[in-house]
Amino acid sequence: MNRFVIADPDKCIGCHTCEVACVVAHAGNNMFLQEESGADFYPRLTVVETGEVTAPVQCRHCEDAPCANVCPNGSITNKDDSIFINQDSCIGCKTCMLVCPYGAITMVPAHKGGQKQLQSGLRSNTAGSWSRKERIVANKCDLCEGSGNGPECVRVCPTNALQFTVPSQIEDSISRKRLASAQSLLQFGGFPHL
Repeated sequence: MNRFVIADPDKCIGCHTCEVACVVAHAGNNMFLQEESGADFYPRLTVVETGEVTAPVQCRHCEDAPCANVCPNGSITNKDDSIFINQDSCIGCKTCMLVCPYGAITMVPAHKGGQKQLQSGLRSNTAGSWSRKERIVANKCDLCEGSGNGPECVRVCPTNALQFTVPSQIEDSISRKRLASAQSLLQFGGFPHL
């Protein structure tokens, strides 16, 4: 069973701290020292606010991941109980973004070594001037792989609205629910033998 982060809408106050923490965790350099015009802000989760609910939404690392099933070149794989996008091989076709049932995948400019990547064979015309087109790739939650600290959004949430869920926690939750269900039968005093 895959690991994932889930939000409790009863605890979320819509402060967007999780989005900022996500961007900082994936910036690769100190984004607070960048020029404002050069800073990109592409969080891998999105706080959704309606009249009824406020909660961050992000990749659920689906067991039968639609995004991986439709990826035409195998850039989306299951690794260490999570679903990952290899942005180096992603061709930016957007198919994964279209099939994600949670809207958790966005398209962002590709970066390497802190610089935006350009496509080698495609140009775009902007205001009468031709230039190489930016390379665009799929982007989603990677559970802050490689940080050693787990998902940064979970760590910084001021209300503990986000929870990093691992398979053993799910099994424990299922066991507790089954036990509670069995104990609730006692209130009926047992069933007469038929």
